[in-house]
Amino acid sequence: MTTTLKYQGYVGSFGLDVSSGLFHGEVKGIADVVTFQGRTADELQAAFRGSVDDYLAFCKELGRKPEKPYSGKVLLRLPPALHGLAVKAAALEGVSLNEWLSQQVKAGLKGRRSGRAKKSRSSRTA
Repeated sequence: MTTTLKYQGYVGSFGLDVSSGLFHGEVKGIADVVTFQGRTADELQAAFRGSVDDYLAFCKELGRKPEKPYSGKVLLRLPPALHGLAVKAAALEGVSLNEWLSQQVKAGLKGRRSGRAKKSRSSRTA
């Protein structure tokens, strides 16, 4: 079973709350909070699409650009000597250059806050 939905470039992840009999989901990859819920697959899909549409309309109403999820791809240019040092450091740790760079970025960001508070949006049920 897949637990993600896609619509207009947004990805929603969901799970089942057995006690309520509802599927609850949230749009991933953005700081704004956009949620959705439904009792059936059709309701869930409609609620997800409706929540994305509502989010886009809400941003337009506020006159601000809606957030778009990040792709996870970054083009990084390094001086050749630094590139070589990074490759060697990754090899010494037994990981790929990509994994090593990801670890370094994560370590560099540890303890920092984005400085941007999440904005709450109400849940939508179909």
